Amino acid sequence: MLRQCSSQKGGLAAQEAAARLQKSGPNVLPSRRVTWPVVLWRQVKNPLLILLVAAAVLSLVTGDQANASIILVILLASVGLGFGNEWRAECQASALHDRVSHTVVVLRGGAPVEVSVADLVVGDVVRVGLGVVVPADLRLLSSVDLSCDESVITGESDAREKSVDPVSAGTALEELSCALMMGTVVHSGSGEAVVVATGSDCVFGHIAASLATELPQTGFQKGLSKFSMFLLYVALALTAAIFVGNAILQRPLLDALLYALAIAVGITPQLLPAVVNTSQAAGAAQLAKKDVLVKRLACVEDLGNVDILVTDKTGTLTQGHIDYCRSAPARGHDQESLELLGLLCCETDFTQPGATPVGQNEIDRALSEHVAPSVDLGGWRRLDLRPFDHVSRTSAVLNADGDGRRVQVMKGAPESVISHCKEVAQEDRDQCHALFAEGLRTIAVAVRDAGNADELPDSPPSDFTLVGYLSFLDQPKPDVEASLRRLAELGVAVKVATGDSLVVAQKVCHDLGLEVGTPLTGEDIDALSDDELYDAVHHTALLARVSPEHKARIVQTLRRHHNVAFLGDGVNDAPALHQADVGISVDTATDVAKDAADVVLLKKDLSVIVDGITGGRRTFANTIKYVMMSTSSNFGNMFSAAIASVVLPFLPMLSGQLLLNNLLYDISQLAIPTDRVDEESLRKPAHWDLKGIRRFMIMFGPVSSIFDFLTFALMLFVFHAGTTEFRAGWFVESLATQTLIVLAIRTRCIPFWRSRPSRTMVVSVSCVVCVGALIPYLPFAAELGFAPLPLPFFAALVGIVGVYLVLIEIVKWFYYRNADQAEGPVEHHDTSALPHSRVPSDVRHQRIVAGTAVRFWPKSQKGRGVRSR
Repeated sequence: MLRQCSSQKGGLAAQEAAARLQKSGPNVLPSRRVTWPVVLWRQVKNPLLILLVAAAVLSLVTGDQANASIILVILLASVGLGFGNEWRAECQASALHDRVSHTVVVLRGGAPVEVSVADLVVGDVVRVGLGVVVPADLRLLSSVDLSCDESVITGESDAREKSVDPVSAGTALEELSCALMMGTVVHSGSGEAVVVATGSDCVFGHIAASLATELPQTGFQKGLSKFSMFLLYVALALTAAIFVGNAILQRPLLDALLYALAIAVGITPQLLPAVVNTSQAAGAAQLAKKDVLVKRLACVEDLGNVDILVTDKTGTLTQGHIDYCRSAPARGHDQESLELLGLLCCETDFTQPGATPVGQNEIDRALSEHVAPSVDLGGWRRLDLRPFDHVSRTSAVLNADGDGRRVQVMKGAPESVISHCKEVAQEDRDQCHALFAEGLRTIAVAVRDAGNADELPDSPPSDFTLVGYLSFLDQPKPDVEASLRRLAELGVAVKVATGDSLVVAQKVCHDLGLEVGTPLTGEDIDALSDDELYDAVHHTALLARVSPEHKARIVQTLRRHHNVAFLGDGVNDAPALHQADVGISVDTATDVAKDAADVVLLKKDLSVIVDGITGGRRTFANTIKYVMMSTSSNFGNMFSAAIASVVLPFLPMLSGQLLLNNLLYDISQLAIPTDRVDEESLRKPAHWDLKGIRRFMIMFGPVSSIFDFLTFALMLFVFHAGTTEFRAGWFVESLATQTLIVLAIRTRCIPFWRSRPSRTMVVSVSCVVCVGALIPYLPFAAELGFAPLPLPFFAALVGIVGVYLVLIEIVKWFYYRNADQAEGPVEHHDTSALPHSRVPSDVRHQRIVAGTAVRFWPKSQKGRGVRSR
């Protein structure tokens, strides 16, 4: 195979690899990026826009070209704004996604180096190991207990064993035991293989080309869909009532139909997708500046909804850089032999001259830096290797010394290694506990005579002799305690799930001031039912010696009543990343962890996660402002229009005027993503609550209608306005009231005094109100159906708006007081996760914005879907 690929065992030379890359192109698949026609179609297929088209056609048929022109301009503006914002959001998301890197170890000129998977070419010799996502189609050259999870290709969940033995031509895909296919995951073992196909030429490339480009809806998107359907039902009900009422009154049916269609469109927030996409894109861009990369924009909402964070210890609470500390020989052994055997049992073969732990684990790296220079491995050679796995929690090697004596060395978690030893003195066990108590990461080393064996046995025997312990130190991060306090203020409980020793993990938590409560171990978890586990986890912040399956079960159990984020960076974290509402990984994580995550951090730090959660909640809050304001004000205005169309002898506004009013209002709200958010809103996770939105709409909408009716009376009985003047007066008043209300409803506090809106929002709102007031005086006002207004009208308008905003503040106070009482008693979060502090007493769930699981491909391949709350 090397000959067919024009390669050799030591890989390609760097110059040859560069030449092949230039000729064949990067090792990437055609992306799932959305094209501009797809984004445009999303805007056009909106059923509400179809109503606009119908209204425009009817106007043209009846010769009302002015009205048709207005509707056409509104139609183009609505589609254009929506398309522009969504397309910009898609481009930003793609740019952020491209920043997530994947690397692989290849041999270039005989030396191992790490390169981007995009730079792989046919003929490259690749090293693969536990947790590696196979970067291209490969043919095995050597392997050690290698097996692969090929479910993404074959659909089979069981891992497939791999070997270098060739197979006959025409062998079925699932039987290609000598080949590793792009996209599959190394389940165990290690090996070297030559690249035989890259990019679209791979088997996975052909499969990916046939996959649908449409990603599954997230919980937030489903919530938006339900909300839109609710508005559509309200619009249809009002439309039918208006049309029937005008028909009974023997009004012109065509005018009634156009007016009813305008009502149907007017009650809906036409620019909701644009505002949502703008908020998400702005939120993602802000998070990117803080080293948080969102792989899909909808994940921004889910971050803000988190109330429990399950995280590993290494690299999050600690520095993540492991240094060799010291050795602790067992009785009858010395430091020199202990360090030599520990070095022999590394996955990197240090018996080979110039060997370096490229792409290997931190233990190998630390031993390479601190032990290898002082240990003489002359005469030793490696015969066989069993790489570390998360089931046995050990690794093993078979070595021969210069005299040909063969020994088997085992290295790994002390309790696992000791279980295979003949006898272990109590003082040696106590020595291990003493190292744990110091907070040192400790591994045990054991040895046995292998006789004449040429390879390791299938299962490790129980006649090993303990040689001693190698200890490593990973210092706690100095700023973690401050981050834990910030998480407490946000109402987020922290749970530490680690595979490390319970004693070590307790020491680290104690040094950071993290109250752990009653800790749990993997054995404890196995003995508990799901209900018992849920209760037990609520009384602890520490889960030690847990396996990947334990982590996934913990996350799945907590998700019953909480929104859970999981932070992990290893292959063993992938199951939990899949199970979490928000899977969080880091750019230095294993490829399988990054692929399973929804969010990737460029810096593994709790403070970065805090920024992500606050950024998500800020995006939530701004998005929901538009939802609440547009539904209440639109409902109030359309309700007024519906009543007036039946009571008045003429239509209070023409259909084109209604739509122009609605469009100007929506344009003013495009500044919402720039608005400031009250600190109180950032301290609470939030959820979609259609009942709360309906209650808000019904409570605030009629307040707007009261002042609409007051304007009707003012125009008819004070100014004795004609039809065109009446319509101009209500147009200006309705636009002013529904636009200015944003300044009041955007916060629970008193606006401007205790909560200031952003400058962009103030300018946007002010400009739209001014434009609305000027429209009746413009040269084309007559074509729009307006007449100039008397100047005293504006004095009255100032009074109307002032009283309106005061009344809104009163209604707002009653609404939030009732809403708080409806939530019932505060649900106190588990406080054992907080460092010498407690969750603020006012922390409760704000049931407004969605926060269910985001499923970024390939999670959708599991058929799990999105859970409803």
